[in-house]
Amino acid sequence: MADTESEVGNNVGYLVWRLSMRWRASVDRALEPHGLTQAQYSLLAPLYGMTRDGSRPSQRQLADLTGLDAVYVSKLARALERLGLVTRATSSTDPRAVELSLTESGVTTARQTIDLVYGLREELTAPLGGNDGARTTELAAMLRELLGTSEGQ
Repeated sequence: MADTESEVGNNVGYLVWRLSMRWRASVDRALEPHGLTQAQYSLLAPLYGMTRDGSRPSQRQLADLTGLDAVYVSKLARALERLGLVTRATSSTDPRAVELSLTESGVTTARQTIDLVYGLREELTAPLGGNDGARTTELAAMLRELLGTSEGQ
């Protein structure tokens, strides 16, 4: 075993895991008054962005955009549908595809929670200069590199 693996403070995997758990808990607490979890928000916010022009993206398109497993996207979409925030419908062009759209309540909730989470991100990234800080931008680029994703994702 390498020496760094036994040193918690230098173990990048452990630090990323701890940060992700802290981040998720903070977002969950902030979203709780809206009846959402961080996982549900991770679908609602991008869906809002994809549907602002009237589009009805498929669950597969949303899975591709978010990097989430298609089965997990389906589970989250069903939960959002039960909350009255999303409608799911079979695609008219592909009977195997399920298209998603936001309800009026879904649009309102998305707008409110996107602003809320943006403000929370500002707080959580304050030590790096906030959402628009150079160090935050650098961290995001490094995380995308580790995830193997392009700049736009």
